[in-house]
Amino acid sequence: MKHLAAYLLLGLGGNTSPSADDVKGVLSSVGIESDDERLEKLISELKGKDLQELISEGTSKLASVPSGGGGGGGGAAAPAAGGDAPAEEEKKPEEEENEESDEDMGLGLFD
Repeated sequence: MKHLAAYLLLGLGGNTSPSADDVKGVLSSVGIESDDERLEKLISELKGKDLQELISEGTSKLASVPSGGGGGGGGAAAPAAGGDAPAEEEKKPEEEENEESDEDMGLGLFD
């Protein structure tokens, strides 16, 4: 994925046909080592192809992949037949928080 991301960044930057050295340069600039075998395979697969066309083809293929959630919810169990539902306990109002909260644990961003 890192090789493809670097390749696409180079494409967005105007390099329509990035070389392996170009991709290695991008990766090394952020401290990532490249895998020469995977990089050569990627370069050979994408050689001579238009990135915009590849992206639009991929988008149309992804449109057919189901991605919605279809699971049912895990609702609360119904009370047993003939039994009374337990009475809900009244919730106590929460105490007002102090002016200084412990949320930032004493490490305020602008202190």
